[in-house]
Amino acid sequence: MTDTNWAAVDTYIGDMLVHTDAVLHAAQQASVEAGLPAISVSAAQGKLLHLLARIRGAHAILEIGTLGGYSTIWMARALPPGGRLVTLEVDPRHAEVASANITRAQLDDIVTIRVGSAMDTLPSLVAEGAGPFDMIFIDADKPNIPEYFTWALALSRRGTVIVVDNVVRGGAVADADSTDPSVLGVRRFNELVASESRASATTIQTVGQKGYDGFTLVLVTEE
Repeated sequence: MTDTNWAAVDTYIGDMLVHTDAVLHAAQQASVEAGLPAISVSAAQGKLLHLLARIRGAHAILEIGTLGGYSTIWMARALPPGGRLVTLEVDPRHAEVASANITRAQLDDIVTIRVGSAMDTLPSLVAEGAGPFDMIFIDADKPNIPEYFTWALALSRRGTVIVVDNVVRGGAVADADSTDPSVLGVRRFNELVASESRASATTIQTVGQKGYDGFTLVLVTEE
């Protein structure tokens, strides 16, 4: 199998099962036109986040790493009336594009974008008593994943689902000799999760139009 095959299967899955719409397509296009990095989740991954939020029965979602708001829209649409989603973005330009996409999706009353370094905004959320969240999606800079996970636990409760994206790194995560800061961040995160008595986790490898990567799914089992 090749990247071409993986992308073709993703297209097939998208056409058959995912059912994106004009709003989601517009969000992707706006991100491209604004020159944002092409690192957003795929349509199938967005639908997975949506379904996980619905399965969990989430009323409150935290996203670390907004980019253009594509994944934000998928998750916000899973929330029931009165639900809320807080998304953190370090880049003001990315937040501007995301804000326009969220407005187009008519989700302004559900989604709040917090602009600034997540290393600053996460402690602020804890201090404000913004948690607990039912679902947390971590899709930001990989060297800081361990710290983001630690703050995510502080904003969780028993039953919270934490999803961490891009954790396989094309297989490089298994290289104990890697000096790549992103790989090192993921490996530190794995060590942290493995030693965490309040959580149970697994990592799933994925292939598709985004290449070879994977995500970690964490269930918070204790307060």
